[in-house]
Amino acid sequence: MAEQQQQRRPAPALTPERVVVAAAAVADRAGLHGVSMRSVGRELGVEAMSLYHHVAGKESLLDLLADWLMAQIDPPPADGDWRAGLHARAHSSRAALGAHPWGLSLLESRRTPGLSLLAGHDAVLAALRAGGFSVRLAAHAFSVLDAYVYGFVGTEQQLPFEPGDGADAMIQEMDESLTRFPALAELAAELVTGKDYAYGDEFEWGLELVLDGLAARLADERAASAPDSR
Repeated sequence: MAEQQQQRRPAPALTPERVVVAAAAVADRAGLHGVSMRSVGRELGVEAMSLYHHVAGKESLLDLLADWLMAQIDPPPADGDWRAGLHARAHSSRAALGAHPWGLSLLESRRTPGLSLLAGHDAVLAALRAGGFSVRLAAHAFSVLDAYVYGFVGTEQQLPFEPGDGADAMIQEMDESLTRFPALAELAAELVTGKDYAYGDEFEWGLELVLDGLAARLADERAASAPDSR
């Protein structure tokens, strides 16, 4: 009897949130090209027409999906510790974009920003401003941080080997060719061959380099605006 009651239990009601989560599942499995009202309906076990009560159409669905992805990224607190906050956000961004390989191309293609995206951008700028950055320097800092994270994630996703597996084997396959390029051969011998090299380990080093540069620019800006510098 209990089993029969469980079988008769109605499916959860459709909501925009359920539709977007289903779209993310489809994109994770089949890429963005696989996302359609029909495929998302199948993921939810409903007819595609049912989705139009909650989402205007595919373009609206992709806008919501981009905003859903941005909501997975932890915003920095506006407490004045801009470096710690943006360090954490960079790692959160890398994790979210790395978990959803379709994310980079989707974020770059949407013209209608959602509330999560706007709130996330506002939080970054607020953290920088609270840390003493001028509006112009905050804009530069935001740009270079996202460019670094997005670029690194894009490179990770295009590598011809999986993280933690294959770099050594690839170098061995290239061994004969590397004899013509001594600087590359030196790098491979020093860092890769037999060293369990992982490209992902470069992320933290590069991030600290970017943050160091921003801290230096902030110090220069403060020095230039100090009374005794006029």
